[in-house]
Amino acid sequence: PLSSQRFDMTDRLQSYFAGRWRDASGPEYTTEYPHDGSTVARLHAATAADVDEAVQAAERARLQPAWARLKHHERAGLLYRIANGIRERSEELAQLQRLDNGKPIKECRALVASAAGTFQFFGAAAETWEDTITPSRGDYLSMSVHEPLGVVGAITPWNSPIASEAQKLAPALAAGCAMVFKPAEITPRMALELARIAEQAGVPAGIISVLPGKGSIVGDALVKHPLIKRIAFTGGTTVGVGIQRLAAEKLMPTSLELGGKSPTIVMPDADLDHAVAGVLYGIFSSSGESCIAGSRAFVHESVYGEFKARLLEGVKKLRVGDPSSEDTQMGPLVNLGHRASVEKYVQLGRDEGGTVLCGGERPTGGFYDGGSYYLPTVFEGLPNNARMCQEEIFGPVLALLPWKDEDDLIAQCNDNMFGLASGIWTRDFKSAWRIGRALQTGTVWINTYKVFSISTPFTGVKMSGYGQEKGRLGILEYTSQKSFYWGLNEAPMPWATS
Repeated sequence: PLSSQRFDMTDRLQSYFAGRWRDASGPEYTTEYPHDGSTVARLHAATAADVDEAVQAAERARLQPAWARLKHHERAGLLYRIANGIRERSEELAQLQRLDNGKPIKECRALVASAAGTFQFFGAAAETWEDTITPSRGDYLSMSVHEPLGVVGAITPWNSPIASEAQKLAPALAAGCAMVFKPAEITPRMALELARIAEQAGVPAGIISVLPGKGSIVGDALVKHPLIKRIAFTGGTTVGVGIQRLAAEKLMPTSLELGGKSPTIVMPDADLDHAVAGVLYGIFSSSGESCIAGSRAFVHESVYGEFKARLLEGVKKLRVGDPSSEDTQMGPLVNLGHRASVEKYVQLGRDEGGTVLCGGERPTGGFYDGGSYYLPTVFEGLPNNARMCQEEIFGPVLALLPWKDEDDLIAQCNDNMFGLASGIWTRDFKSAWRIGRALQTGTVWINTYKVFSISTPFTGVKMSGYGQEKGRLGILEYTSQKSFYWGLNEAPMPWATS
């Protein structure tokens, strides 16, 4: 592997829009490495005028024969080349993402591999895409085809940039769309690197644009632009609701992957070795900065004491440290402002009567003092209707809640505005099926947690959003349907000739 020190530098980044690498027209700003606060990139923020230029160029580019007339297998070839380009630069990309958001290097490598797999999967889906001849109900041949929506927009978050961006760009390209990206302001690098790899793979100029900047400027301009035909958004629920409100004025489809407050359930017959490891991973991997983090653990009262003791012992062993270290399990939070937000929720939990069993503070000494680190935190003694158990914290904070009655358990799990994911730990497949069907979430994990497949659809319910990402049919999210009828009648239509 390449030495991580090779990438510990300040880079001057340019945006990529309308087929050119150049500075955007807004003010210059910097991004910081969460480990120590050092500057890792300087770039100019985009403006509404830059968005308009990018979208106009994308509309022209998508109509050119070099893109519009590509056959499915030819678009697939482009996606395969992007996948290979990611793999060829995998270690470099992982190290760069580490600098962008402070994730441990092992997790960054997994995200880069996931992004490559996403392009490969949607390349295969494009290559094998079939439209449908529908059953005829008259003297005609009927068929349904799908066509690209046009220019689409993507607004992506800071917590897992390269994977999130690949999950939007790959199906859009497979469908024949052009895409304008607004990556998170503080983590712009991965979207720019994907654009560079796509350019080198042969994607025509103008088909992809990347415009970092403020959501209130770049995001708003993107959503409101009359030539943008769809928005794919991953982020907070409040912003998602605002996007949907703007989209409604254009009757524009969206996909919204929003917040979560995911419950994990430990049944009385659960294998506690698996359950403890899974709950630890579900909330504390990625430092809890994950929309599907298992932040509410409902543990049956018969095993609550033993589970709690094992869990706390496991928390003590977690390695919170430098994200460049191969041994680190938890890195810093993304920045000092976000850490302050997590700290406010921890104080809120105390004010609401909760007891902090471990964590609840910053680690101190050495490199900890220069970064945005926070210790894994476990609460107990809070009711499910406490704010800390209802609102998304997006940090390494777990609430333990004992349960006794299954009907009440399901009611408590569902008594939340979010519905993104859930987990069940049990040896009884009938219980898993019964409870899993009753939970109001888009994903249910049974005896595992936070594992994904690009081939399996991902969506949310309630205020966790809607619209499909992943899965073979994810391409259809970027298409419009058109029906054809081919008349087979030998005689003219009788209505006009009688």
